[in-house]
Amino acid sequence: MSYKAEYIWIDGTEPTPLLRSKTKVVADGEEPGIWGFDGSSTNQAPGKASDCVLRPVFTCMDPIHMGENKLVLAEVLLTDMSPHPTNTRAEAALVAAQYADQDPWFGIEQEYTLFKGTRPLGFPDSGYPGPQGPYYCGVGADDVYGRPMVEAHLDACLRAGLSISGINAEVMPGQWEFQVGPLGPLDVADQLWVARWLLHRVGEDFGISATLEPKPARGDWNGAGAHTNFSTKAMRENYDAVITAAEALGKNPDQHIAGYGHGIEDRLTGAHETAHYSEFSYGVSDRGASVRIPWQVEQDKKGYIEDRRPNANMDPYVVTRLIVDTCCSALVGV
Repeated sequence: MSYKAEYIWIDGTEPTPLLRSKTKVVADGEEPGIWGFDGSSTNQAPGKASDCVLRPVFTCMDPIHMGENKLVLAEVLLTDMSPHPTNTRAEAALVAAQYADQDPWFGIEQEYTLFKGTRPLGFPDSGYPGPQGPYYCGVGADDVYGRPMVEAHLDACLRAGLSISGINAEVMPGQWEFQVGPLGPLDVADQLWVARWLLHRVGEDFGISATLEPKPARGDWNGAGAHTNFSTKAMRENYDAVITAAEALGKNPDQHIAGYGHGIEDRLTGAHETAHYSEFSYGVSDRGASVRIPWQVEQDKKGYIEDRRPNANMDPYVVTRLIVDTCCSALVGV
């Protein structure tokens, strides 16, 4: 009997790429192989030479259709089988291989905001809800909005076998977070993209859209980030290595800011639990710093750091590549 393989890929939309997908019917016993698509419809090719190639890189069970059906995350190639210019995974794979001996791990906290029509879920048709305070990790219909969809998304991710670590309501009404990891750099990025696709797909069934916009509501509201937790084998054993990694991130901050998601200046204002995008700082237990060292890491004298700068709309292949390259190059020999 045949099964359905849902091919998922990242398109060429700028400044923030979109997810695309289409279904292929695959004969029983066969693995999903190379496929193609019309790149002229995804901002990835001109009409006169529109063919692009999909090469599977991560496969899991399809939690929507169940049975033998699969989700297939694919990277985009040109027809000569070289990476497409929009394929950020290819460069990330090279850097991950270069520093594989340091065993880098990531845990990414993906924030997002649910919308019903043009308003965040929980915002009245006109005006604004009460100020921030009761919504973070809240409970009750007056403070929490969208939980059925959020839990359906969590269940879908778990059925798919993704390494989801948890969920929580965030500081603004209609804003939520799920966490992926700890995993290696390519695995965490692959799984985050699939989890994002599932978020949008589950939202279809609820008539609710999810946005990764870094500042989905103007005014005195928290933005949406993707706080990125990082460690290496040395950091997990030695506090000096933790400090080395944190200081390394401050040596070329502009490169990181440029790769941490479009609209970062609107979110990293120095307010709402952020450091200003033009400044770099790190500190223990400091959510107003660019990079936070958790208090238990200082106490245990080993562990990890949290880069709080990446936007919710960041490309995890780019962010993990930048962090691995910056921190691991500083940790060579440590």
